[in-house]
Amino acid sequence: MKKNFLCLFCITILLSCNNSKTESAATGTVASDTTVKATVDLPYTASYSSNFNTDVSDADLKTVMISYKDWADGNMANVAKSYADTLEWDRPSGEHYKLPNAGIMKMWATYRDSLSSITIDMQGWQKMYSVDKKTGWVAAWYKEIDTYKSGKVDSGYYHDLNMLKDGKISYLEQYKRAAK
Repeated sequence: MKKNFLCLFCITILLSCNNSKTESAATGTVASDTTVKATVDLPYTASYSSNFNTDVSDADLKTVMISYKDWADGNMANVAKSYADTLEWDRPSGEHYKLPNAGIMKMWATYRDSLSSITIDMQGWQKMYSVDKKTGWVAAWYKEIDTYKSGKVDSGYYHDLNMLKDGKISYLEQYKRAAK
């Protein structure tokens, strides 16, 4: 019975494969199916953009990733270098800030000084470039474990959106779900 199921499964996989390529007998060339799919009629229109690709530089991705590493290591001078002169920051609590780099770093340094360690498990990221808005973004998903000097431990799963301009993070939007 297991052999019959395995054979049936393999045949199903083989028959379901379709690479949409055709070969011309006369020229020996292979052509891919380039048919454009019809636009889906959706109930919403994106208020910011729905035209994204992944055309964000690896240097911008590295800037974002280094900012997290420097944060975990407590290197606030290097954290400041990753951010633009003015930063907009939307916190998970719903608070919104638009401050000079030094103002945000002062807030962050006060919080960071209350911690003895930070561990970041970077679970994934995605480079996103808004074609119509001409802005680069890096979305990051990670788990952060904060250990306070008092011994208290707080951990959460984060989803951050980092917008970059001229190689610096100029906007940070954060969402947090408490880890149990």
